[in-house]
Amino acid sequence: MKTKKLFFILFTVFLFIIILFSSANYSYCADQKLVNTINKAFEQIQDWLLKLATPAAAVAVGTGVFMKKFSFGDEERIRVGKKLIKSSLFSYAFILAIDLILSAIKSLI
Repeated sequence: MKTKKLFFILFTVFLFIIILFSSANYSYCADQKLVNTINKAFEQIQDWLLKLATPAAAVAVGTGVFMKKFSFGDEERIRVGKKLIKSSLFSYAFILAIDLILSAIKSLI
């Protein structure tokens, strides 16, 4: 079983290397207008996702706070509320960090 996986991985890597080096002299993305259009579309999607992430994080934190507040002593709900708050803040910070990293990379290119 392991030999089949190893053979498949080696074959895939070998095929990828052959394709990569055989097409090194050709440009498959020569249309600059197409590339610019795709880049603009991805930037718009990124902006839209950032605008959507802020209210989504606020709703998740608000839900976690209300779960803690109205748990009436139920330990499970308090735990779930804390976990919801922590995970939503972590996710939002992760999204902002990715945006910061992408902006830094874009400024270097």
